[in-house]
Amino acid sequence: MAGNHPAPTRTNFIQLKHQLEFATQGYDLLDQKRNILILELLNLVDQAVDFEDRSDCMLKDAHTSLRRAVLDGGKLKVADLASSINIESKITITQRRVMGVALPVVNTEFSEHGPYYSPNETSPWIDEAINDFKQVLNLMGELAELKISIMRLSREVRKTIRKVNALEKIAIPNLTDSIRYIQNRLEEDERDRYILMKRVKARLSRREEQL
Repeated sequence: MAGNHPAPTRTNFIQLKHQLEFATQGYDLLDQKRNILILELLNLVDQAVDFEDRSDCMLKDAHTSLRRAVLDGGKLKVADLASSINIESKITITQRRVMGVALPVVNTEFSEHGPYYSPNETSPWIDEAINDFKQVLNLMGELAELKISIMRLSREVRKTIRKVNALEKIAIPNLTDSIRYIQNRLEEDERDRYILMKRVKARLSRREEQL
């Protein structure tokens, strides 16, 4: 076993104690980070499920509104009105950080240049379809934000778990074992020196008595 440990010196003992303290602090911080990341990840997963359901429903509503507009005014009329619509969408992506992990923040803005068409003799389902598709685009942007965030957090959680396991199951036990080994050796050496000093003292005392 001695070959697996540093030399049993007080210098190595002090260094290993500092390393163990640093590793323990690192473990505590990483454990906290892991827990926070997992909570954030679970929260985003719940949000993603909700947003996916909402976007699916809204997309169905948008297609329903479009079909009703076609039934009400005909395909040619709807196509003609669609070509006159002038809506610009702007998607801005910024970032936020959770425990050092950069997560995207997607913001969708619409710039409308109207009127697109005369409201006279126009099906109200056209306006309904426009509003529905705008909401779908906005929801899909937020859903993309959530899914990318989930992927990034998942990767970071896996990395953090590996680091926590390495500290918990390898680094800290090895340091603790080495410290215990050196401490035992130092105590043995101390006892040996004590016994040796007692023998030397006893021998000197006998020699003095003989003189």
